[in-house]
Amino acid sequence: MAAENEGKTEDPTEKKKSKSREKGQVARSKELATFLQLLGAAIFFLLWGGFIAEAMYKVMKHGLVFEQEDAFDPSRMFIRLQGLLDPVIAPLAAFTIVMMIIGVLSSIVVGGYNFSMQAAAPKFNKLNPITGLQRMFGPQGLVQLVQSLAKFLVVVIAAYVLVGFYFDKLLHINIEKTPNNIKTALEILVWIFIWLAFSLIVVAIIDVPYQLYKHNDSLKMTKQEVKDEHKNAEGDQQVKSKIRQKMFQASQRRMMAEVPKADVVVTNPTHYAVAIKYDTETASAPILLAKGVDEVAGHIRDIASAHDIPILCSPMLARSIYHTTELDAEIPEKLFTAVAQILAYVYQLKQYKKGKGKRPKEPTSNLPIPPEVRY
Repeated sequence: MAAENEGKTEDPTEKKKSKSREKGQVARSKELATFLQLLGAAIFFLLWGGFIAEAMYKVMKHGLVFEQEDAFDPSRMFIRLQGLLDPVIAPLAAFTIVMMIIGVLSSIVVGGYNFSMQAAAPKFNKLNPITGLQRMFGPQGLVQLVQSLAKFLVVVIAAYVLVGFYFDKLLHINIEKTPNNIKTALEILVWIFIWLAFSLIVVAIIDVPYQLYKHNDSLKMTKQEVKDEHKNAEGDQQVKSKIRQKMFQASQRRMMAEVPKADVVVTNPTHYAVAIKYDTETASAPILLAKGVDEVAGHIRDIASAHDIPILCSPMLARSIYHTTELDAEIPEKLFTAVAQILAYVYQLKQYKKGKGKRPKEPTSNLPIPPEVRY
């Protein structure tokens, strides 16, 4: 164990514990389960021992008394056998059910309930005799040997003390009348059984923390394993950074592809740029197609110039649209009036270029922008 866990100084992470549970690797204490099962059986006999004794008495009485015809008729013997079993079926069924429940509960006291198909799958490597010998004569086998010797000594000492305590009562059983002698014998056996079961609590108290420590120690990890797990859980930061960069570049390309569709680009004039489009047939308000600052703003202006899209300088409006409007979203209602003046200028400019009307005057920088959306 020490050689196997060399360098593993870190406590297991929740992910490591979860994976171990999926494989069926949980802490279990056989000694605690044995103690609880024996104690449960003893308490069952203590509470219902009288019914069991009475059932045994009926079986013995009915089994020792039969007619001469019964001995020579096989069919009647089966009927008598059924009569012998009837009194003990109910006690045996109750005992079986109680022990099944106690067996399940006692096995999940330490480690909790866990069902794993991986644990249920056959493991052919356990059939390897060399591996089996290594388990038998290795550290784990030594621990199991010490546990077995400890249990043996505890039970032997407890049995010796109990037999001495009940010795006189055991000698007086033969002078009692049936079925009282059977009830007395069962009562003595049950109490001896209970105290013997209680004696195993010493072994269980030692075994439970040992099994918890052993299980946790088997799951320990090296510092590098912990780092790798956190890295895998959170993702490689460099990879994530590259992914974000690629996504940003893709979004920038898509945004720039929308700039030629714009009706106007409003600038700061150099730090901010927003591209706006208003299609009365598909939208109820102007739409923001692209926006950017510094270098991105420069690219928007370059694309707009290349496609002969009007570029209008309005620092406050450019900043307001940039900070209040998401891409492909409608311009806020509070900016409608200011944007309407810009779009009206663009429309008049297009008419002028077609030779219709005179050249429009550019809107001043003092556009009607409410204070709450100014930036």
